Amino acid sequence: MKQRPLLSLPVSLATLVILTTAAVISVSGATSMVLPPPPKAPRQRPQPGPAQPPPRPFGRFGDPLPGLTASQLADFTTGLAQFNEVDTVASGLGPIFNDNSCAACHTDAAIGGGSTRTVTRFGRTTNGVFDPLENLGGSLLQAKAIDPACQEVIPPEANVTSLRKTTPLFGAGLIEAIPDAAIKQLAKVVRPDGIKGQAAIIEDVATDQMRVGRFGWKAQQATLLSFAGDAYVNEMGITNRLFPTENAPNGDEALLAEFDHVADPEDKPDATGKADIDRFADFMRLLAPPPPLPLTTSAKAGADLFMLIGCAQCHVPVQFTGPNPIAALNNKPVALYSDLLLHDMGDLNDGIAQAAAGTNQMKTAPLWGLRVRTAFLHDGSASTIAAAILSHDGEAMKARDRFAKRPKFQQQQLVDFLKSI
Repeated sequence: MKQRPLLSLPVSLATLVILTTAAVISVSGATSMVLPPPPKAPRQRPQPGPAQPPPRPFGRFGDPLPGLTASQLADFTTGLAQFNEVDTVASGLGPIFNDNSCAACHTDAAIGGGSTRTVTRFGRTTNGVFDPLENLGGSLLQAKAIDPACQEVIPPEANVTSLRKTTPLFGAGLIEAIPDAAIKQLAKVVRPDGIKGQAAIIEDVATDQMRVGRFGWKAQQATLLSFAGDAYVNEMGITNRLFPTENAPNGDEALLAEFDHVADPEDKPDATGKADIDRFADFMRLLAPPPPLPLTTSAKAGADLFMLIGCAQCHVPVQFTGPNPIAALNNKPVALYSDLLLHDMGDLNDGIAQAAAGTNQMKTAPLWGLRVRTAFLHDGSASTIAAAILSHDGEAMKARDRFAKRPKFQQQQLVDFLKSI
């Protein structure tokens, strides 16, 4: 942490610093001595979130995976409480952030769901090359601050901005447990309509390995621990062992030094050896997938159309987990309706390059649990499922056009199917 500027100190203290420094210089003839910055305060842990009811029988949004052991259920319950915990400035919140708890954004249907909440990404594209403007606080804008003086804004240098909607976490542990090799194999499959999916090969900070990304709109994270650590520092401003560096407001290190008073990393292990990010990962890993509904006659017809139109070329209905020490995740089907690959989405892209994804690429969004969402697409710009389908472009253009040519009753059949999975 840099030393606070003298102008921010009381006049008498600022004068004392100047006089003391001058005395040192006059005696020693040297100019290298600098007073050390004041030490940062230790983190004060926030109060636990509200008491949670015991896990319910499997079958509703927000339930734990079926077949967990007593110890795993305890991890799920503790992780859920941590997910609800509200952070404060004393516990490391900020100086810039988007909200003060994980549960503030993940609310649809149950804690762990998505929501209509969005964050803003920005950057600059020049001659086809994207610059995330990291020196100006990009590409993620933190919309809140602990003090108005450090409030971030979109810098004038940015010529690209995009909204991103909160993604649901139901079944995240199953997605994490899909082997990298299985996703890479899907990228090799020859598909019609010019569809060419790309596995997002990224460096996973939690394992220090090159892995296949699968979480986030750009498949920018490969594991739930990395996903948790990234969200903790970027959405809440709380540094942790995976992401120990604080975000400076619009890149201003002097403002960071002035307003960041909690020692880094702010998230430290508790008496059990687990930090908050470990608890978040426990909760997400053990969270059950969305419960499907029985198919009506209309939905059954829609399932056939889903295949016939070509939706399943990218929204692959089922993948499978590999061997896993958690029995509930071991060799299980994952009916997520996604290949987890990056695709060229044409005009539906967000213009932001991130990790392995180019400006024109987005990850195929899983469709399970679609019925509890009220806004669709990465930016929430579609208010209905049909509108979202009709907004598809790029590699999805031909499937979109086939849907558009279907009579309204068949379009509704497809929507009824999507609301059942």
